[in-house]
Amino acid sequence: MTYLILGLVVFLGVHSVRIVADGWRTRTLARVGEGTYKGVYSVLSLAGFALMVWGFGVARETPLQLWSPPTGLRHAASLLTLIAFVLLAAAYVPRNAIKARLHHPMVLGVKSWALAHLVSTGAVAHLVLFGSFLLWGVLDYIASRRRDRTLGTQYPAGTLAGTGMTLVVGVLAWAAFAFWLHGVLIGIRPFG
Repeated sequence: MTYLILGLVVFLGVHSVRIVADGWRTRTLARVGEGTYKGVYSVLSLAGFALMVWGFGVARETPLQLWSPPTGLRHAASLLTLIAFVLLAAAYVPRNAIKARLHHPMVLGVKSWALAHLVSTGAVAHLVLFGSFLLWGVLDYIASRRRDRTLGTQYPAGTLAGTGMTLVVGVLAWAAFAFWLHGVLIGIRPFG
């Protein structure tokens, strides 16, 4: 559990700079330059991610189960992860109504993904991992929306084509992950 927690602290810590120290980030970018800042950010993110993945794998070897979720919550998790994939697609597909309306769909996707995994399992390692991501997502969304209001950020209106493409990409990515990649990468097959 130690490596999982350390990985979370590093990974989410790096991704929380704009939440807790946006002014420091701006000054550091100006001082060291965008390339150096992004390089350090990337190295720390990868190190934190590697520690988190490894630590989670180790923690799963000796699971401490707090509760057993009912089957209905596992079905709810499938729906929440579908929503998460559509939101993730909305972060990248241009001119979609989802991003125009919600402004930060990737963070909302992380929150949906984390909540899905929290309701579908009752192990301590899952609670630590997904609870941390859910808390981070809540705080980041609040900070991002506050920053948007302060800066007067405007998002382009969505189009029917952009929104349709977002839904197609999100559903296809979800299906590929749910029916194949989750089993290959994580070792758990959500659908059999």
